[in-house]
Amino acid sequence: MDRELAGNTAIVIGGSIAGLLSARVLADHFARVVILERDNLSDGTGTRKGIPHAQHAHALLPGGLQAIEELLPGLAQQLLTAGAVRGNSRFFCGGGYHARPSGGQGGLFVSRPLLEARIRARVVALPNVTLRDRVDVQGLTASADRSRVTGVGVVDRSASGTSDVLPADLVVDCSGRGSRTLAWLEALGYPAPNVERVEVDMGYATRIYRRAPDHLGGDVMVNIAPMAANPRACGMLAQEGDRWIVTLAGYFGDYPPTDEHGYLDFARKLPVPDVYDLIRTAEPLSEPIAYRFRANQWRHFERLDRLPTGYLVLGDALASFTPIYGQGMSVAALETQALSGCLTAGSERLAARFFAEASRIVGVAWGITVGNDKRLSHQPARTMPARLLGWYMDRLQIAARHDPAVAVAFMKVCGFLAPPPSLLLPAIAIRVLRGNLRPAQRREMTIPVSQPAQT
Repeated sequence: MDRELAGNTAIVIGGSIAGLLSARVLADHFARVVILERDNLSDGTGTRKGIPHAQHAHALLPGGLQAIEELLPGLAQQLLTAGAVRGNSRFFCGGGYHARPSGGQGGLFVSRPLLEARIRARVVALPNVTLRDRVDVQGLTASADRSRVTGVGVVDRSASGTSDVLPADLVVDCSGRGSRTLAWLEALGYPAPNVERVEVDMGYATRIYRRAPDHLGGDVMVNIAPMAANPRACGMLAQEGDRWIVTLAGYFGDYPPTDEHGYLDFARKLPVPDVYDLIRTAEPLSEPIAYRFRANQWRHFERLDRLPTGYLVLGDALASFTPIYGQGMSVAALETQALSGCLTAGSERLAARFFAEASRIVGVAWGITVGNDKRLSHQPARTMPARLLGWYMDRLQIAARHDPAVAVAFMKVCGFLAPPPSLLLPAIAIRVLRGNLRPAQRREMTIPVSQPAQT
């Protein structure tokens, strides 16, 4: 491959999906890319300490899948060959199931460990990419005037705990929500970015079940979004190996129990019966596993006036979201696309340009997730435009139950295929208003568990 090199060596901290996709992009611009991962990756597709949430339901949204497919052409087909499932979904939001257009292939559903393993195999096969596991990054090294990051200090646990300094022309931190980037930058004399947090105090529990071909009439996902009247949520997704992964979630301390009776009773009290009716008779393949998530978090690097050159932050290390919305992997994929464009444009003001681009991507996800999370906590909208938007979105959910065009427009925004303002276009707004004219159209619509969803 012909490559206009932006430098000799790039280092990526973290070998999960954000780090792997970043390495894929960097491989087009650097002679050598080194991924440093603290976990032992010899376990293949199994879960590991660094991603405990991998045992829970994950969704790769359409925009994220499209971004990954552009970086790794043919990956979707490889996943399908490995057992990933493609098919139709049921989406419950705002008091009813959204209508669904006929035709189409539906979403692609795969476990997080399998997805990560397939991406890793493709990325480390690149001739200029090296992955080193069991390596702890201790901090950043910098030039004498501390204006540029020049590498990282590491401890290699695979080599009797030896310490070393690895030089680099660019360091990209993809080490996740627990990233130590703020402390590292402070040690170099740089101010920490403002950290925006929105508390949700969420708990969720996940269990695996045997999946039969006739379950849900052939549908392969049920997504129940939380709402103020019932702030419980669920993602039930088909996976490879004829399995269902079922993640139940509750906000503000209303955690799903992990005992048999409590888990089923929590599912029974979801706003629709589909999940409960299925799992009460399906064969369980695991015990429920719990996880806690305290708050949405966004580190606003784009607002800083001073940043060292040669250092970027990406993925959950930059922003992380309430997991039930399934945005994390897709946001990371879109950020790596932005990184590719910024590198292609040159190294001048790379950090400022990248963080500006990344903030626009994060802002879309943040608006969707945090906007709804604030409504769940009954925080009133502070401005008249915000109150009007909330009123409109409530009516949009009602219209989406009966109008596939409205439902598709909404899902394109949630899936990062269209910008949020597209929901305000006249063609959609007219459908929303028409969908709220008759009282009968405001009735809750459910889908019988034994039948496919109807449009």
